[in-house]
Amino acid sequence: MDTSIEYLGLKLASPIIAGSCVLNDSLDFLKRMEDAGVGAVVLKPIFEEQIIFDIKKNTHIVAPVENYGDSYKYVAEHTEDRALEQHFEFIEKAHEVLGVPLVASINCYSHENWINYAQKFIDAGCSAIELNIDILPYETSLSCDDVDRIFGDIIRTMRKITVAPLAIKVGRNFTDMAKFMQLLSWMGVQGVTMFNNPANFDIDIDKEEVQKASSLTPESDLYEVLRWLSILKNKMRCDISAATGVYTGEDLVKVLLAGAGSAQVVSTLYKNGPDQIKVMNDYLKDWMQRKGYEKIGDFRGKLSMKESESASMTLRTSYMKEMMEK
Repeated sequence: MDTSIEYLGLKLASPIIAGSCVLNDSLDFLKRMEDAGVGAVVLKPIFEEQIIFDIKKNTHIVAPVENYGDSYKYVAEHTEDRALEQHFEFIEKAHEVLGVPLVASINCYSHENWINYAQKFIDAGCSAIELNIDILPYETSLSCDDVDRIFGDIIRTMRKITVAPLAIKVGRNFTDMAKFMQLLSWMGVQGVTMFNNPANFDIDIDKEEVQKASSLTPESDLYEVLRWLSILKNKMRCDISAATGVYTGEDLVKVLLAGAGSAQVVSTLYKNGPDQIKVMNDYLKDWMQRKGYEKIGDFRGKLSMKESESASMTLRTSYMKEMMEK
């Protein structure tokens, strides 16, 4: 049973990718995931503010720190002097120890001189870069055209800086989701990851304070990912990686049937540990054997919408059936 895939031009033994998270900052944890059969690892994210802090500290470039407000102040107060240098050293060690591809993760939201750092991640041992472009619709001064322009500026500049495979991790807050995802796939990126998980907060009503909420994604988020995978599979020119709500082997099969080329897992690693990767891989192989599939390409996207189908009419008809049938 062949469960290998091609992701961002890289040959992976499994479609399961460890998504970017703090867990991936441990060589021991990375090795345990490799032993469990992970296809690739997206490393712990580096934030744009950290790179700007490093630029300002080590060069004569006047980085635009005033653009970042409290986020830069937080980094300046809590980042060690060698934080970025240590991150590159970690990548080099991981590259030496592991046999699976490493993907750098950069969390960004602007088009600034941090982009010149991108090639350093490749030089340290990463095989590709995933940009988590973190632009949320919270500012009344920001229009959808502004967001589109920022995405375009970042991608076009990145393509000039490095030829390394590039994936863009996106959120769910696009007015024209289908059209813009298709446009992204035409901009020279090799993959789109759907979706990122913005930080949430809760309120302690006794203390009357804002507090951090759980960062784990609900398993029900899988349904939204399945919908968009099905819609976009035949409309895009690049890989799509499902990155929300994938907890089990059954979830993995579902996103592949809907059109994903891979699945990024994080919450299930926190909940079930790295051995969950083996459980999911085993489920996938057993399911493929039962169904008579030799390779993932035999069924990937089987349940996605055809290019000629109208997504709005298909989903509307589905909703009507649910509401009208007894």
